[in-house]
Amino acid sequence: MIAGKIIGGLIGFYSFGIIGALIGAYTGHMFDRAFHKLRQDDSPEMLQAIQTVFFETSYILIGYLAKADGHISEEEINETQKLMDKMGLTAEHKREAIRLFKIGSKHDFEPTETLAAFQEICGHRTQLKQMLMVYLINTALADGTLDEKEESTLRQVAQGLQFSHLTFEKLLRMIRAQSSFSESDSGYYSNNSSNNHSNYQQSDFKSHQNELDTAYTALGVSKDISDKDLKRAYRKLMSEYHPDKLIGQGVPDDMVKVTTERSQEVQAAYDLIKKSRKSY
Repeated sequence: MIAGKIIGGLIGFYSFGIIGALIGAYTGHMFDRAFHKLRQDDSPEMLQAIQTVFFETSYILIGYLAKADGHISEEEINETQKLMDKMGLTAEHKREAIRLFKIGSKHDFEPTETLAAFQEICGHRTQLKQMLMVYLINTALADGTLDEKEESTLRQVAQGLQFSHLTFEKLLRMIRAQSSFSESDSGYYSNNSSNNHSNYQQSDFKSHQNELDTAYTALGVSKDISDKDLKRAYRKLMSEYHPDKLIGQGVPDDMVKVTTERSQEVQAAYDLIKKSRKSY
């Protein structure tokens, strides 16, 4: 495609002469390259490549995460199997996931090349990188704990994905806080009532104030945020976890379920904050 180069060159020439034509042509050339890349990113072939890389990277790094403490326990293997069952992986994907897990769990495996390959295909999609980190943090928290070696491994991966220290710290705090509002942990949801707001049960925290603090952390906002900005932050998170958006970004269909469960936790945290604000 050379349309941008020609148009830019003509505009530059008629505005500033030969020098303007050169500058305009270069600017148009850069536009053409960006437009061509955008079209490639939207193609079915590119989306398939992104899905494949996301799947492979996820399970290789899950294996790497599992051996963070130097060995893989039976409990960690069971947790990984439960995760696969929960996701509803096809039989073919499950066999492939196990193969990839074994690659990442080898004692001499280093994630540098895996992360570089992911960056090459998916690195320009910020949300996709974030979803990979969310997915890995979810996995690390599956047994209810996050030990120092697991956290150190997550930091290493985040650095390889070019996350800043502050961005990773905030994301980790948010995911840990969101986990406190899971249906199985918090008791927030009830199947016996149409009004979930009235069925929130205190479980992991000593006081209502601590629960509120955790709810704000789950949404990544401060307690003094305005109602308007609170709703904006909530909607942004819900949008990021929306299945259609994740699939459109390149998350494989059978990997979406676990990630989108975070939307239920975000909803629970937001509802708690809204209820608390209405009571004042």
